[in-house]
Amino acid sequence: MTSEWWRTAVIYQIYPRSFADANGDGMGDLAGITSRLGALAELGVDAIWLSPFYTSPQHDAGYDVADYRDVDPLFGTLADFDAMLAEAHARGIRVIVDLVPNHSSNEHAWFQAALAAGPGSAERARYLFRDGRGAAGELPPNNWDSVFGGPAWTRVTEADGQPGQWYLHLFDSSQPDFDWTNDEVREEFRDILRFWLDRGVDGFRVDVAHGLIKAEGLPDWTPPAEGGSMGGAGGLADDAPGAERPVPSAEPGVALEPDISSEPGDAPPFWAQDGVHEIYRDWRALLDGYSGERILAAEAWVDPLARVAQWVRPDEMHQSFNFAYLETPWRAAALRRVVDESLAAFGAVGAPSTWVLSNHDVVRHPTRLALTVGNLQGHGVGPRTPGIGDPATGLRRARAATALMLALPGSAYLYQGEELGLPEAIDLPDDARQDPTWFRTNGERYGRDGCRVPIPWEAGSPSFGFGPSDASWLPQPAEWADYARDRQHDAPGSTLSMYRAALRLRREHALANGTLEWIETPDAPDLVAFTNGALLVVANTGDTTVSLAQVLPDEHAAAAAAQPLLASGDVARGILPADTTVWLAR
Repeated sequence: MTSEWWRTAVIYQIYPRSFADANGDGMGDLAGITSRLGALAELGVDAIWLSPFYTSPQHDAGYDVADYRDVDPLFGTLADFDAMLAEAHARGIRVIVDLVPNHSSNEHAWFQAALAAGPGSAERARYLFRDGRGAAGELPPNNWDSVFGGPAWTRVTEADGQPGQWYLHLFDSSQPDFDWTNDEVREEFRDILRFWLDRGVDGFRVDVAHGLIKAEGLPDWTPPAEGGSMGGAGGLADDAPGAERPVPSAEPGVALEPDISSEPGDAPPFWAQDGVHEIYRDWRALLDGYSGERILAAEAWVDPLARVAQWVRPDEMHQSFNFAYLETPWRAAALRRVVDESLAAFGAVGAPSTWVLSNHDVVRHPTRLALTVGNLQGHGVGPRTPGIGDPATGLRRARAATALMLALPGSAYLYQGEELGLPEAIDLPDDARQDPTWFRTNGERYGRDGCRVPIPWEAGSPSFGFGPSDASWLPQPAEWADYARDRQHDAPGSTLSMYRAALRLRREHALANGTLEWIETPDAPDLVAFTNGALLVVANTGDTTVSLAQVLPDEHAAAAAAQPLLASGDVARGILPADTTVWLAR
């Protein structure tokens, strides 16, 4: 008998360096996470997902891993991890860790050995080393570009001091790609999985889950004139799928749609190759050998949703992030369409849909949903960004969008601080920024720092309670005191109170296990209305107040006139303001 907890779980993403700092050095750490787990248990989450905390030179915030079996001293020790895991389990919270299998750090022992061993060696065969083109090998092996900009190849200097082979890095040059046709690589990652599973982790979020296998021969590839190809972990490239295309200013909060074709032959030769599925079937069999239902969650930038579902077939992964939902504008028709497509696509393979609005790579949704000018994912926002929009409007829409999301059947992901209504930190000083995007573009793109600022806990404490000192690796806006958890904790109308109530009602009414049935409102096209079990849920995505009794079918009139069980804003019975969601008992 299995619980299949992952089908309904609310999973809270922790960005370790910005969650809680126990030692006062300005960097969040594992001991800090342990000290704040009580707040997450009270919030009502089922699991936490930790972004990378492994040994790393931190060129890409830990997604450049130098040792997959140890903790970076920035975050503590393996003993600190074990203590955190034990405390989480004691509180009924499962723990998912990030796994980065597409590439390692160039400081990884394997890559250093590859540089020393030379061409043709077994050490180099673990990575994608190739001879260059041109008369003297002076040209890259193919024309691929990096997600982070520039060529995807770097030439090494051999032991004799001469220019030598090139190695592939779909991301930064400090992140060489593994060769997943190599059996030694496959066995190494089986062992890494076992290492963390034996410690007791409950699963893995798999970074760049669509990128491990490259097309045979590494052929040249030119992206289409419209849209692009180089998406993935950071969403930084000019042509990242689902991450880097202009968007219409008329659609509040719209991001981008992934553009990997549904036809394998049309996909770029470095993304979504069929061979990745063999790897995940192997991993699934390994995980199934452990007790407690350990899970795999895919970060797969793939389009359409029907193809994303290939990652979560019954013998592969358990979940895949629903980026199509995150990228959907705050418009009723678009929301209905993506919900229908999600439930159909994942349901067709027996998997739950997942829902998410923010993470460590995108503009926080209280800011994103108020943007009045198109904004490219990964570019971020800053003081010179046009169309920032009204913060009050953004928070109102964010609360309404969250209330809508948490009423949907399936599993939901929350990003640390969204339960406080945190906006993007827009006015970071230029000299404080650390995202590689900022430096690679000479300040043309602000990057992702604004969504990664350490979160506030106590308004009157140093660093707003992030740590015992005023130190903070990114500066916290002074106005974040108003968002601090202690100020919101006992305030009935606060964003934190709304999240707690929504998660409680979600459990009590088994919404995650429910069945969604749409309610047609032809006289109010800006409404999203549906039933899920014993609840009637209505969201007003328009800019005018609506009388529910006038627009809902007669059989829902009584429910519409009742006092809401949950409301994202101030409502009167039967009256739904703009940018507001209500949950009503049927």
